[in-house]
Parts: sequence; structure tokens; C-alpha cells
Amino acid sequence: MPKHSQHRRRGKYALDADDIEWLESTPETSADDGPPEGDRWSTWDQSTPTERGPQPYPSWLVTELAAVDTELGILKTGKEADVHLISRGVPGTDRVCLLAAKRYRSSEHRLFHRDAGYLEGRTTRESRMNRAMANRTAFGKQVIAGQWAVAEFGALCRLRKLGLPVPYPVQIVGTEILQEFVGTSDGYAAPRLANVSEDLDELWKQLVEAMVTLAREGLAHGDLSAYNLLVHEGGLVIIDLPQIVDVIAHPAGRSFLDRDARNVATWFAAKGVTAADPDALSALLHREAGMS
Repeated sequence: MPKHSQHRRRGKYALDADDIEWLESTPETSADDGPPEGDRWSTWDQSTPTERGPQPYPSWLVTELAAVDTELGILKTGKEADVHLISRGVPGTDRVCLLAAKRYRSSEHRLFHRDAGYLEGRTTRESRMNRAMANRTAFGKQVIAGQWAVAEFGALCRLRKLGLPVPYPVQIVGTEILQEFVGTSDGYAAPRLANVSEDLDELWKQLVEAMVTLAREGLAHGDLSAYNLLVHEGGLVIIDLPQIVDVIAHPAGRSFLDRDARNVATWFAAKGVTAADPDALSALLHREAGMS
């Protein structure tokens, strides 16, 4: 800017000497936009009502706009997404909660090694996006990441409303899903079923009940195993739901249903649960889904 234009011309909005002196002595504020502590301001206000979990919101959830998010570490890494532990709290108060932030990987990383079967039928209205997804371009991978995040958040909301044991879905922002942290108040995550050896008969009953509820809704987890089931306070919690399948509409819906049944029943049977039978569970799920 030319030197002579740095000061406003004389008139209604002209700056006098005191104004100029005050402006020159005031520090820049752009660098002070961050929170007083933590890593970022709470992203709660960045989500629309439809991008937040079912109401009423849990009492433990911090929704105050003065809250800040603090990164505490990585809970889980994967080919499609990483899960981070976040503390969301209002500075100077006892209002704080722990959240699990699932962040789908950006386009420069390998994305969704099994996505072809799950994404069948998931198209957009724009042919450009569909071509990009089919060709796995950088833009197409970003579209896929967004679709998977939206699909998982929608599944969490739907299953939560059905009363199924899933983490409470707090909000979605872009390709980041914030959800209830399943674990202790001091940040220790609940163990996976694969690492549990007690009360397996009871856990098997809980799992069958949950799978039957899913089947009655015409759904299958799509990738169910002992590694995406958590055990918390004596109960099972189902996680990792981006690939949830409509078994009626999907051309391979029956095979997804059978695979879920085979994976979990085989695991429980190997652990000595006599009631766990893959064929019997598949037949039960087929009947409940109206596919027998």
C-alpha cells in the first residue's frame, strides 16, 4: 500500500492522533485467537443439529462453547482411520469429559482396503464424484472418506436410538467423528473382547441379542469380530461401524450376515462357549431379517 494511503483522509471517519497512537500500541490479536489452554476450542458449534448425537444430550457431555479440546494420545491406529483420546472441558471448572475422536485418513494415505463391496450402491448425484470414487483419485478418496464418516455417524445414531450398546455419537465435523470414550475416567480404554476370558457365556448372550436386534432392522455390522467389540463394566459395546450393511437392499447382504455370525460364533466356541454355533446363529439371523 502506498505510504500516503496508510492514513485515512480527513472527514467523518478520520483518525485523530490519539486513535493512531492507541492502534500502534495495541498488540496484534490474530495470534491470540486460540484457547487459554488445550489444543483447540471445542468444535461443538461447528456441527449442525443434524450432525450431533440424539437428544437429550447426556449429562456428562460438555457442550459449553467456552470448552477446549486437549489431545491426550492415540487410542488406536488403522488403515482407514486413527482414534485419538480427547479431553473436552471448560477451563477453571469441573466440567470435563473424555471423547474418542475417530479421524478418517486424508487422501494421501491408503484408504479403505475393503471398500468395494461395502460401497456398492453408495453413489452421489454428481457424476464427477462417482467417477472420482470409482477411479480412486485423490479427490475420490476424499469423497469416500467423507462417505464413510457420515455412514458411521449415522449408524451410531440409529443404533443408539434402538437401544443397542454403542458409544454415544457426540458429533461429526468433516471426516472426524467424536464419540463417547468407553473406558475409565482416567483414560484407560475398555479391553477388546479378544483380550477377555471371563463371563463369556453372559457376553455371548448379550451379543446374540444385539445381533438379533440388528437383523430385525435389516442390518448387519459387516465386519464383526472379537476385535471390534469392547467389554466395559460387564457389558459388550459394539464399535467400528462405517461398513454397516442393509442386508435386504445389498446384493450380498446374506453373505455379510453369515460372515458376522461365523466370525463371532467361531471365536466364542473356541473359548468353550457351548451355545455358540455358527450355523445356528446364521439361521436365527436369517429368520429375524425375514430372509429364511
